[in-house]
Amino acid sequence: MARGKTVCGGLSTLEVTLMVLFVVMTAVSVGLISVMAVHWEDRLQEPEPTVNPTAGPHENPYLIGVGRADCTGPPGDVPLMGYANLEQTAAGIHTRLFSRAFIVDNGSKRVVFVTADIGMVSQRLRLEVLKELEVKYGILYRQDNVILSGTHTHSGLGGYFQYTLFMITSKGYIKPSIKAIVNGIVKSIDIAHRSIKPGRIYMSKGELEESNLNRSPHSYLNNPAEERNKYKSNTDKQVTLLKFTDLDGDGMGMLSWFAVHAVSMNYTNQMVSSDNMGYASYLLEQEKNIGFLPGEGPFVAAFASSNLGDASPNIRGPFCANTGLPCDYLNSSCPIGGLKMCVALGPAGSDMFNNTKIIGENIFKRAKDLYGKARQEVRGPLHAAHQWVNMTDVTVQLNSTHTGRTCKPALGHSFAAGTTDGGGDLNFTQGAVEGDPFWDGIRDALLGAPSNETQDCHQPKPILFSTGEMTWPLPWHPSIVDVQIITIGPVAIVAIPGEMTTMSGRRIREAVKQELEAQGTFSNAEVVVAGLCNIYTHYITTYEEYQIQRYEGASTIYGPHTLSAYIQKFRGLAKAIAEGKEQELPKGPEPPFFKDSQLFSLLPAAAVDKKPINTTFGEVLERVDSEYTVGDVASVTFVAGNPRHSGDIRDKTFVTVEKYHNSTAHWDVVHTDASWETRFHWVKNGAESNATIEWHIPLSAQAGSYRIRHFGHYKQRKGFLETVIMAYEGVSDVFRVSKIKSNY
Repeated sequence: MARGKTVCGGLSTLEVTLMVLFVVMTAVSVGLISVMAVHWEDRLQEPEPTVNPTAGPHENPYLIGVGRADCTGPPGDVPLMGYANLEQTAAGIHTRLFSRAFIVDNGSKRVVFVTADIGMVSQRLRLEVLKELEVKYGILYRQDNVILSGTHTHSGLGGYFQYTLFMITSKGYIKPSIKAIVNGIVKSIDIAHRSIKPGRIYMSKGELEESNLNRSPHSYLNNPAEERNKYKSNTDKQVTLLKFTDLDGDGMGMLSWFAVHAVSMNYTNQMVSSDNMGYASYLLEQEKNIGFLPGEGPFVAAFASSNLGDASPNIRGPFCANTGLPCDYLNSSCPIGGLKMCVALGPAGSDMFNNTKIIGENIFKRAKDLYGKARQEVRGPLHAAHQWVNMTDVTVQLNSTHTGRTCKPALGHSFAAGTTDGGGDLNFTQGAVEGDPFWDGIRDALLGAPSNETQDCHQPKPILFSTGEMTWPLPWHPSIVDVQIITIGPVAIVAIPGEMTTMSGRRIREAVKQELEAQGTFSNAEVVVAGLCNIYTHYITTYEEYQIQRYEGASTIYGPHTLSAYIQKFRGLAKAIAEGKEQELPKGPEPPFFKDSQLFSLLPAAAVDKKPINTTFGEVLERVDSEYTVGDVASVTFVAGNPRHSGDIRDKTFVTVEKYHNSTAHWDVVHTDASWETRFHWVKNGAESNATIEWHIPLSAQAGSYRIRHFGHYKQRKGFLETVIMAYEGVSDVFRVSKIKSNY
């Protein structure tokens, strides 16, 4: 926290000011950003040489490593990252979050792709991961050959940003949250590094229907008709998949990309969840890792984000919640209740758990099919190209006579409207191309009016927040942005620093493919758009979509020529790769890395835990029934402590479901809190809290005797000033599960 003159209660002037700003921003931003979107003792041996001594003349010379590690973080009190609903704070676990890493080495170069179950990769997160990797591995893993991507779950933890806007909407910089993610990503790379062995890569691709819907079709229709006519859908249906095997053909892992928002778990959810993409990973990994609990086992299945900017999993479309009638097409609002009543529904209607299950299963089944059919072997050299770019000042050559330029960051009025996946609370609507005197007046009084230059640059966007001109206490938005491409044979992975709409992604793919193939170096290049990579810069729409100023256009922060600037920059990287000159690329201006003392947190320390009189932590408050049938839900409630007191809970669990084996007189763990079948609800009531554990008994469960256990920690006072953290555990009564319902 930056220091300032202390005022009431020992708070600094900066702290008080930030709290006031926090309250104001809460009113304006609830629901706004609806789609924002190892220790030294574990030190590894020196990096392995990048040589494959066993590869014969006809073998694929790749060395391949895969790894997965927990990156969940503290599932209590911390805001969830994605909907910008400051009341949507973590209160338990639906499924744990994991980082999945893939390393490919061809004997002279090495590339890494990581996808993590988080909303997006922030600049701060990437910089901290790279610092950790440098300490461990020197220059082996660097900013040019490591891509970090987020699945875009909106039910992961926030608090891992260093720019003011994102800190305000996630209660600041929360060290336990970012530490868990950094450590999880680094550990997944460590495991992949240790597992490297000779192997092969195969590519497969196909289409997936009934799993995504364009939530801004009006914007999409503003793209040229001749361009739209080249495609049969207004969302990308393509699934692109890489299959990794050892030289014996045994599967090591799978990495796929598909364009859909991970918002099946909606803005009412308060449990940490990997959402639809995470459930797809869960299903495939459980199928491949027989006998292992979730998050364990050698096979790694990753489902990464792509150009999902306007692609929603709520495929039934938007309806007015109070009337059941379709929302207004142009601005996604309802005659009564406005935009808040306009809600898009998933395939199961309003049941977010079933929505997640259905979309996740669809993605899993298509990937499983493509994995089984993958026959096209990926061969060829590896390349990695990276630059830092000042995205506030890029001149774009639009044609032979005209240029355009990017702008200082700014968010438009329709940003405050949110989307049909989660709308805002105030009287903003999508498609606004004029300002509002009331809100503009409040903005001018609190934050200052945008300059004429910025207003002109962003036309026709009416500016709500001129974030590029707001620098207190730190810049509100980034200026320096990563652009990066890695190639594995003919497969080019383009790391997009935000959320690209469907058509933006198509234009990027086409431009990079043309540039790679123009030199004759690449033939039939397969270009993959990887979303939410390396740094978060909101949305990237086409110039034509920007003119409509729906949520995505209003959130394209560098102005109407943002996509053109990215195409220009990625073309430059692709050209350098095709010519073998990526090492000659200028690095560009390095981004800032602010000191911890400059960052602020608005999340107070967790209080001392209290419990009901005459009880103990871990004691059962509500008992299980004595008998259940498969398909039932077993539930038990314990006296609990705040999950934040459990510290680094990666690779641990708050929950086990255990089955008794008569032959061994031993309890075996059959589920943890990483399992889809369990739900850990943490309910806070002042300084007291309860933990309700649900086991949704699957039809595959064996008949027998079971119990549910809960593990946690509580803080208690020791003396006048000192506090201590104590572990506790609780266990339910033993109950029976049968395949058929008892007559009693």
